[in-house]
Amino acid sequence: MEKGARQRNNTAKNHSGDSSPEAEAGSGGGGVALKKEIGLVSACGIIVGNIIGSGIFVSPKGVLENAGSVGLALIVWIVTGVITAVGALCYAELGVTIPKSGGDYSYVKDIFGGLAGFLRLWIAVLVIYPTNQAVIALTFSNYVLQPLFPTCFPPESGLRLLAAICL
Repeated sequence: MEKGARQRNNTAKNHSGDSSPEAEAGSGGGGVALKKEIGLVSACGIIVGNIIGSGIFVSPKGVLENAGSVGLALIVWIVTGVITAVGALCYAELGVTIPKSGGDYSYVKDIFGGLAGFLRLWIAVLVIYPTNQAVIALTFSNYVLQPLFPTCFPPESGLRLLAAICL
């Protein structure tokens, strides 16, 4: 217990401007920290997690119903996969060309200026992210409630209530 109190006292001395050798050793930056980098495997994991985590559970039923056949549905999936891959490569090129944190905001700000970056950020915060989360929550609630109502659609109020609880 007393050792912990001494450590707190030494920490307090370090922050108060003490320049003794003990204080300098304590503030030398030898602590544990995360690397500020992302590799190929991590980047692919993030992209695949985002794609599988939301879109793949929303669209297969609609694609199969509207395509009319399994073969055409697979062609649609392959074409949209290629389009998505091209978009991901463009986004990766932006990340290499503009190595700043902030993602979309940083890219739009550097390319189109501060006002466009600001508007992109606020549109994302007020429109894009909330609607994305709402769609994911509604999809989840639909899949959870569907087995409870095998002969009909789940009630809208139940879907909305469960989605709101999830959010």
